[in-house]
Amino acid sequence: MARLFTEFGEKIDRTMPLSEYPRPQLQRDSYLCLNGEWDYAIYPRCKEFDGYQGKILVPFSPECILSGVEKNVTKDDILYYSRRFELPADFKKDRVILNFGAVDYCCEIKVNGKYAGENKGGYFPFGFDITSLLTSGENTLTLEVTDPSESGTQARGKQTTKRGGIWYTPQSGIWQTVWLESVPENHITSIKIITDIDKGAVLIKAFFSGNADTGLARIKSQGKTVKECALDSNGEADVAMGDFCLWSPETPFLYDLEIEYGQDKISSYFGMRKFSIAKDEAGIPRIMLNNKPYFHNGLLDQGYWSDGMYTPPDDEAMIYDIATMKKMGFNMLRKHIKIEPLRWYYHCDRLGMLVWQDMINGGGQYSMFTIGIRPFIGNIMDDSNYKAFSRQDKAGREEYYVDAKRMIEALFNVVSIAVWVPFNEGWGQFDSKKAYDFFKQNDATRLIDHASGWHDQGIGDFKSPHIYFRPIKMKRDERPFVLSEFGGYSLQAKGHMYNDEKFFGYRKYYDQESYQQAYIKLFESKILPLIPKGLCATVYTEVSDVEDECNGLLTYDRRVIKLDVEKIMELNDKLKI
Repeated sequence: MARLFTEFGEKIDRTMPLSEYPRPQLQRDSYLCLNGEWDYAIYPRCKEFDGYQGKILVPFSPECILSGVEKNVTKDDILYYSRRFELPADFKKDRVILNFGAVDYCCEIKVNGKYAGENKGGYFPFGFDITSLLTSGENTLTLEVTDPSESGTQARGKQTTKRGGIWYTPQSGIWQTVWLESVPENHITSIKIITDIDKGAVLIKAFFSGNADTGLARIKSQGKTVKECALDSNGEADVAMGDFCLWSPETPFLYDLEIEYGQDKISSYFGMRKFSIAKDEAGIPRIMLNNKPYFHNGLLDQGYWSDGMYTPPDDEAMIYDIATMKKMGFNMLRKHIKIEPLRWYYHCDRLGMLVWQDMINGGGQYSMFTIGIRPFIGNIMDDSNYKAFSRQDKAGREEYYVDAKRMIEALFNVVSIAVWVPFNEGWGQFDSKKAYDFFKQNDATRLIDHASGWHDQGIGDFKSPHIYFRPIKMKRDERPFVLSEFGGYSLQAKGHMYNDEKFFGYRKYYDQESYQQAYIKLFESKILPLIPKGLCATVYTEVSDVEDECNGLLTYDRRVIKLDVEKIMELNDKLKI
């Protein structure tokens, strides 16, 4: 298989890659990035640790090119990490927090040989107070990581050791930024921001560790303070905005937010917007943005990189994907079976790109009869049948809700997220009515696509089929009709492919002209006529190629844009309500 580097990966700073502050909506002036070269080793579980085997570039997983390792971690292995660090003289306040953006899948952390904590779940940020474990001078941070990949029932996405087609090489270990911050004894642990454009207000909730006498929220616009108010004893402030600017993909206006709590101070931001469903003047149910019908013209976005796999090579790489799709005239990305670093969502917020966020799929080994054959012939199943959907493991079902809550909490303040997608194509789907209620209870501000693709249980906010091989037909439904996957046309771009000879796609092309003509014809003949009849959103497959899957508008190495940008922008300009 080809070793494909992106332009971004070729120029990364190997001393400290991805060094930008990783948490844009809760940012302090206290920040010490621990990315860079660490010691690593991979040993079978049956063998004792026998020393480190080399260097790995964190936060890149050992399986990927940019890590400098390019070795697989199997379910029978333990992945070991070690890194030494010293705290700058002016860094330490009262407490020191060690933060991880994400580690796949299960890890135990020690500082100076003493237990700091452990985490289970490969897609979520977490941290530990390590103040009592630190010494003056040099400190040592170590991790032990295990990852069952597809042999477990945990959330794992598209990772499988039997890669090929729409399934990809598994990755393990640290894959997002590792960093330290120092905070006062009494400090802000998290915030929650709820905007209400109908009332013209924003509710700010701050959660604290310890007690302080004062709390203050300050809202700024273009550097000027527009509102300032005290937080009540519960850490809340319900702020009337007066005249305010709305956020949308066309005008992605963001307000800056500062919160002070005792000696602690954080910076954040928010946007005034509303996602809802209502009927248009013709009585057709539509997706609304800011109380007006708005067509979501999107792409499936897997978020894989040829050199970094799960991890984008740098901040500019994240920006490139979003900005290029925006330049083509798209206004939405469906983040497919993956949770990105928080900076990716920040760039969607500031550039103006709506996001449909998938929950990560898990469960046992999927039955092709359930996830492929039955839905293709129109045989929709009751998803309380745990055996058919490979969800017999009760602990795995319970872990789904733990993970779903962590996802919602981590991404709640993201301005651009319009839709949660609890399940995709029956991959580990179960009790979706319960899941729908769970998501609504934890976040009433967004829409929910309860079962994208197959096995619609007749609930949720959308009718949401995936149609690749048959005519697109709309049936009347009280829910808005969204085409949440379609297209998947593939263009062979030799020299920029994971496998130049073998590639996957739903319809294959070998020259750019015929590929582009087919793409434009698909939209003009199949999509545009359905919008006046009630089509509310489309998700074309997809942003970029991933391994054998070559149906991206960009090649896997991001070096080739397969379509003429201006022509696609003109086409997308027609996809409006």
